[in-house]
Amino acid sequence: MSFLNVIRKRLLFMVFVVIGVSIVTFVISNLIPGDPARAIAGDRATPEIIAGIREKLGLDLPLYQQYLIYLKGVLHGDLGTSIRTSRPVLDDLKTFFPATLELALAALFVATALGIPLGVASAVWKNKPVDHLVRVIAVTGISTPAFWLGLLVILLFYGKAGWLPGSGRISPDIALPPSVTGFLLIDSLIAGDMTAFGSAIRHLILPAFTLGFVHLGVVARQVRSAMLEELTQDYIRTATANGLGRWRVVFSEALPNALIPSITVLGLALGDLLYGAVLTETVFAWPGMGAYVVNSIQALDFPAVMGFTLVVSLAYVVVNLLVDLIYMFVDPRIRELS
Repeated sequence: MSFLNVIRKRLLFMVFVVIGVSIVTFVISNLIPGDPARAIAGDRATPEIIAGIREKLGLDLPLYQQYLIYLKGVLHGDLGTSIRTSRPVLDDLKTFFPATLELALAALFVATALGIPLGVASAVWKNKPVDHLVRVIAVTGISTPAFWLGLLVILLFYGKAGWLPGSGRISPDIALPPSVTGFLLIDSLIAGDMTAFGSAIRHLILPAFTLGFVHLGVVARQVRSAMLEELTQDYIRTATANGLGRWRVVFSEALPNALIPSITVLGLALGDLLYGAVLTETVFAWPGMGAYVVNSIQALDFPAVMGFTLVVSLAYVVVNLLVDLIYMFVDPRIRELS
């Protein structure tokens, strides 16, 4: 199967994902207690004012009509208008998405940079103290709530030690560089503003570590499992018998093959990080989609909540597409079987 055919199938699948996710989120949103019209009008508003707002927002129509109108807009790239900000939801998400993606990519780097070496060490020293230590770290990472870990690192590294900032994306006394990509680190480098770049790095460390540590355990366990399987293969014994050093066999022969099944874990982790950023962004006052959707939930801003869910769901589909293409690129056997 060619790369083009895979892309076509995923794009067709994306349409069904949009429809399925939109149905689920629309139904759940309408099951939540509360009236958006009353929330907008205020507690002292008269029934006539509330009825007028409901009519203006189309909330007086039957649910199936509301959904069909919403789905038609989604298929044309219109995610509706935010009740809270009175702006198109798509414009709001475009504003906040780069901050969330920057945080998610930084967290994925943390999970990968720490998880892969830990997984390799755990496999090489199987059932040794190092292996047991890595297992403890992995289980701790998987089972630790992100919001609790975030509060802990803020307390330690900001409240007690004062080494790192505890909230925000950049120091308030530093001017933001001109927005080119939306990624603060890249925009700072483009502008040659190393002061802003340094501040952005310092603000990114704690939330990226918090979000990445939760997925570090998954990466470490996956790499350990794949490495243990590869180290028992015949080609490893042959390479060892031919006089190759232990670490050369591990890193040059076993690790590249062990990372192939780990591609799926890393790809799905990126999608999880986009969803997981909601709590982390709230704890660290990070100005991304997470904070945006939390405020929207509190204001019963259903179009914004549904728009966020759709965008992240589509991100999952895109990541899966990239994973499939990378698989086909690094392992020709998959291309032949497809």
